[in-house]
Amino acid sequence: MGRIINPTRTAAGLVGALCLISLVGGSFDRAAAQPVTASTEALISPPPPGLSATARHPRVYLFRGALGPIFSRGMDRLTERLQDAGITANVYEFTICRLIAAQAVHDYREDPEPIVLIGHSMGGLCAVIFAEVLEGEGIRADLVVAIDPAHATNDVPPNVDRFINIFLSTGVLGGGDVKPKPGFRGHYASFDLSQHDEVSHINIEKMDTVQQQLVTKVVQLAAAKAEGDAVSIRCVVPAKAEIDLWDSGMAVFARPGDSLQSIATAYHVPLWSIIEVNKGADRAPLVPGERVVVPRHLEPLVEASAPARH
Repeated sequence: MGRIINPTRTAAGLVGALCLISLVGGSFDRAAAQPVTASTEALISPPPPGLSATARHPRVYLFRGALGPIFSRGMDRLTERLQDAGITANVYEFTICRLIAAQAVHDYREDPEPIVLIGHSMGGLCAVIFAEVLEGEGIRADLVVAIDPAHATNDVPPNVDRFINIFLSTGVLGGGDVKPKPGFRGHYASFDLSQHDEVSHINIEKMDTVQQQLVTKVVQLAAAKAEGDAVSIRCVVPAKAEIDLWDSGMAVFARPGDSLQSIATAYHVPLWSIIEVNKGADRAPLVPGERVVVPRHLEPLVEASAPARH
């Protein structure tokens, strides 16, 4: 399951390589690069009427990868789920990344609301470029999610408050191991799913548990913006482990008799996650006062639940 047929991989890779040159260079044939399902004018329309003027209502910009109408249809489903949750969300082809970013800057100047960027494959590369455009305009991105982004994806700029990378380190079409730039102070979490044989580049953005959690995180932005010291976390998710998208880590300090297992139990996280984000801290017991990083959610997922997790 999830194996990619070589001819398809070759075609997708060629298209992605050609489009990457255009995207990074910022040069597009806009007439030929319109979204497949609607006109550009319709897709960049303002948020629907009736939203509270005082609440934070994120605008979510989603981007498909190369041959998106074929291989990135999960982004369409995620867009629908966000819309069903009352969030303003639209999906685009990555080839008009800079056009949509320019419109987003204009919309933000007119009506400042949180900005969320989510992209699959080349769309993940686009999400980071989009964030860089915002940085140049002095605008923050509240949440950026890259789903198996292209290898050429840049590092995360410091204007991003929360960044999540979900990728396959052994992938050919994706596999971008995106890291924070120097000066980044936001919440960062990286999840390598390469040990999950059921996951491939062309189904990773369609995973139900991933989509549900992302909807929850966006809904949480509409309610409140969690604060707190951030510790970046990176982990390879074991083959049989549940995929839990933590937002970042927090530092705790061992008490006499503590072990990694006791800390994992106390903070309700799996032992493997503690081991992964604390490379080398495998002694039992730990030294009292030893710093241990624990994965965490900025807000409990159950408080802003989307469809129930299975």
